[in-house]
Amino acid sequence: MSKSEKRNLTATLPPVRCLPEEREEVRQKAADAGLSVGTFMLRCALSRKIKPRNDHKLIAELSKLGGLQKYLFTQGNGIGSKEYAEVLQELKKAILRVGQQGD
Repeated sequence: MSKSEKRNLTATLPPVRCLPEEREEVRQKAADAGLSVGTFMLRCALSRKIKPRNDHKLIAELSKLGGLQKYLFTQGNGIGSKEYAEVLQELKKAILRVGQQGD
């Protein structure tokens, strides 16, 4: 956005009535996207792309769970190895999905 476009942002929109639960959901979604509520709602109304930011804490926690799962897998001496492998694969997929959402 150019400087002249920023200066022209003087119009306002009326407040929106909603239920308290809806207000909190909108606030949470805006926070997840790293946007103010007004910017989030404007982008939604104009069908503009909302790109969520990477949740580094979530990725770190999923990685930690993957490490613990791998430890259990190696300590299990082959007992339930198929199930451990499936869980590890799902954790890897989840980490990749979260990482791609933020890109």
